[in-house]
Amino acid sequence: MDVVSERRKPQVEEYMTQDVVTVSPDTTVGSVATQIAESEKHSGFPVCERRRVEGFVSARDLLLADDDEPIFKVMTTDLLVAHPEMKVTDAARVILRSGIQKLPVVDDAGNLVGIISNADVIRSQIERATPEKVGKLTRTLEQIHDVDLEEDRRTVALAELTPTQGRVYADELEGRRYELERGLAEPLVVIDNDGTLLLADGHHRVLAADQLGIDEMDAYVIVIDYEIELGMAETAEKEGLEGIQDIDIVDYARHPLVQTTKRLQSDG
Repeated sequence: MDVVSERRKPQVEEYMTQDVVTVSPDTTVGSVATQIAESEKHSGFPVCERRRVEGFVSARDLLLADDDEPIFKVMTTDLLVAHPEMKVTDAARVILRSGIQKLPVVDDAGNLVGIISNADVIRSQIERATPEKVGKLTRTLEQIHDVDLEEDRRTVALAELTPTQGRVYADELEGRRYELERGLAEPLVVIDNDGTLLLADGHHRVLAADQLGIDEMDAYVIVIDYEIELGMAETAEKEGLEGIQDIDIVDYARHPLVQTTKRLQSDG
């Protein structure tokens, strides 16, 4: 696991929109179609009965329906939802895998408390690496090894990086490609251990960049003037990690990141 990402990751509740526009199950198709047509930012709505999520309706659901049909007859009832305490990175995986743009956020009782979009996810990702967070890592290394370190910001060549983890997830790799293609990726975090560039954070971003033909990336660099024994360097050597080509891409089965909302009205 990346050193920086081991710290607390942002949760969905920190980035979701709380003021959500919803429609009732009894609202007509024609009425919802008008709402979508007149809106500049809505292509669908959660369908709620007293804030309890019953389904989701999108413009696609309305295409072949009669205007006077109630929404509950055409809405999607088998949908993916997020929990407020879910990590944003997990919500990102769901959004990217499913191709949806917005994920309803529900509490333990199934009540709608917000909605998180792909734009919210991107915003959370580009806010993660900051000089303050890198400073915390620097101070930790200084305390552990009793040294004084410097920080730098520069472009590093991917071919010169020594990875410190041996595997990445295929789904998260897809997310990093998405960000890189839109110029939204955050800097790497690198430790320059007397000329040896150890990749502390950003293994998914580095592999995504390599797949896209990018050979240099922006990085926060923690500079160590003389070589010291770092645990992550020992890990890299033990696992035979000499370059980014040694990182394995693991395509695990779908993680149980979200609950599937079933036909909730069946209990009523």
